[in-house]
Amino acid sequence: MPALDFFYDFASTYSYIAAMRIAPLAERAGVALRWRPFLLGPIFKAQGWDTSPFNLYPAKGRYMVRDCERQCADLGLAFRLPEAFPASSLLASRVALVALEEGWGEDVSRAVYRAEFAEGRNIGDPEVIADVVRALGHDAKAALARAQSDGIKAKLRAETEEAQRLGIFGAPSFVAAGELFWGNDRLEQALDFAKRG
Repeated sequence: MPALDFFYDFASTYSYIAAMRIAPLAERAGVALRWRPFLLGPIFKAQGWDTSPFNLYPAKGRYMVRDCERQCADLGLAFRLPEAFPASSLLASRVALVALEEGWGEDVSRAVYRAEFAEGRNIGDPEVIADVVRALGHDAKAALARAQSDGIKAKLRAETEEAQRLGIFGAPSFVAAGELFWGNDRLEQALDFAKRG
């Protein structure tokens, strides 16, 4: 079965939109998905940025918000930019890796995005992440404790380093058969490329 790697950072607005629509599209295309949370912060830092380009360039930031509002309205999704933007995605990414190993990673990833970009909550707050995990019926204390383990920390570092090695510079990014596609608007093209091999 052809496969697509989905690299996403929880601080990314466009990754929210991609995460909400990718699963049924991949299923229809007959493409297996690999959900791969990573951190954009170190990648931005290597480019000399200390925050999101949407904050560095206010006109771009204003456009992004309006663009996300339009796209979400078309998809029937709520959109609300949280006050803390970009929020720290470190804990959410580690918890997602825990959940991916345990078989509920896709669900928690979508739930974190909903908390952040539909409800405007600060996902950098451990209690918000705990609430998300509990709402899915999982043990929040255990998940957050395991998220602090050396193994999970190392795994997130490795995913971020792999993203850098692949030339990823933003999120969402998709990798199919060694080819990089960047942006929610390239999702269908990435799936088609994966399908064709």
